[in-house]
Amino acid sequence: MNLDFSDDQKFLQEEAKKFLEKEKALSRNRSVLETESHADQELWNKIVDLGWTGIRIPEEYGGLGLGHLELCVIAEELGRYLAPVPFSSSVYLFTEAIINYGNEEIKKDLLPKLVTGEVIGTLAVTEELYAPSKSNIKVSSKNNTLNGKKIAVPDAEIATHSLVVSKSDKGVSLQLVDLSSPGVTIKHQENIDESRGHFSIEFDGVKSDLVGDENSGWELYETLINQAAVLFSYEQIGGSQAALDMAINYAKERYAFGRPIGSYQAIKHKLADMYVALTLAKSNCYYAAWALSTDSADLPSASATARVSATKAYQLCSQENIQTHGGNGFTWEYDCHMYYRRSKLLSLNIGSLSNWREKLVISLEQSNIN
Repeated sequence: MNLDFSDDQKFLQEEAKKFLEKEKALSRNRSVLETESHADQELWNKIVDLGWTGIRIPEEYGGLGLGHLELCVIAEELGRYLAPVPFSSSVYLFTEAIINYGNEEIKKDLLPKLVTGEVIGTLAVTEELYAPSKSNIKVSSKNNTLNGKKIAVPDAEIATHSLVVSKSDKGVSLQLVDLSSPGVTIKHQENIDESRGHFSIEFDGVKSDLVGDENSGWELYETLINQAAVLFSYEQIGGSQAALDMAINYAKERYAFGRPIGSYQAIKHKLADMYVALTLAKSNCYYAAWALSTDSADLPSASATARVSATKAYQLCSQENIQTHGGNGFTWEYDCHMYYRRSKLLSLNIGSLSNWREKLVISLEQSNIN
C-alpha cells in the first residue's frame, strides 16, 4: 500500500502553490473581508483558466479526467492560502454529485459548463440550527417542484445552480435547480468568515430536476459528504501548516528580554503541540485519500477519522498561532485571525466535530459487525 503522492501529483501541488503565492491569494482574502464581496471573481476566473474545475470531470465532457488525489493536493494549497473562491462548493460537492449521480442529459449539459466556469454549483441541505438528518428534511420537492427554505448555503450568491436535499412523496431526494429561476430568493447570512459567504435560499414553486433515485437522496448525500470530508480535511491541514509556519517564523523573529521568544519553554511547548496535532492529521488524511482514490470500503471510517483529526489540528494551530503572536495576534493587521476564522468555518461546513465523531463511532461499529 503506497500512501504517498506520485511525482506528477507533487509537481501539480508545487505549481498550485506557486500560482496562489504569485496571485497573492492571502491578500485577496483580506480584501474580500474588507469589501464584504464574499468571493474574488478575478482569482476564480484564473483558477477556471488553469483547468482546476475540470480535474475530476471526464475528458469526454471537456475535463481533465484525473482522480481524487490530484484534487487533494489542490485542496491543501487552497487551504494554505485561504483562497476566497467557491471551489469547494462547486467542485467537491456539486461537480462530484453530477459526475456520480446525474443522468446523461444532465452531464452533457452541466459538466462542460462547470469546466469553463459558466456554471458554478453549491449544495443546499441545512434548514434549522441543528444537524440535518433524514427525518428532519422539510423542503418539499413534490412533482419536482421545490417549496421551502434552506440556510447556510455556501457561495449561493455566486452560484448558478444548486443541488437541494429535499423531501418527496417517496422519501428524500436530490433536486437540481437553476438559481436564476422564478421563485428563488437568496439572502446573505452573516458568518465568522465572510471570505466564504453563506446565504439562505427560499424556494416558492421552483421547478427542479431529479438527480439519482427519488427515494435514495439521503444515501447519496451521505456518500457525497464522506468523499468531500477528505478534501475539506486537506484544506484544513493546509491551513494548519500555514498557521504553524507563521507561529514558528514569528517565534524566531520576536525578541523578549534579549532572546527570541521561541527559545522559551512555554512557546516551545505550543509549537510542539501544534506540530504533533498536524502530523497526526496528515497521517489520517493520507490514509483517507488512499481510501477515496481506491473506492475502499474503509472510506466512511477513514474520512471521519481524517475529518476529526484535521478539525482538531486546525483549531489548535489557529488558536496557538494567535497566542504565539501575543498582543499582535489579536489585531486586524496580522493574518492570524483569518486562519482562525477559516478554521471555525470549516469545522462546521459539512457537520460539526461531534457529528463526525459520532459518524466515526458508527462506522467502526459497523466494520466490527461485518
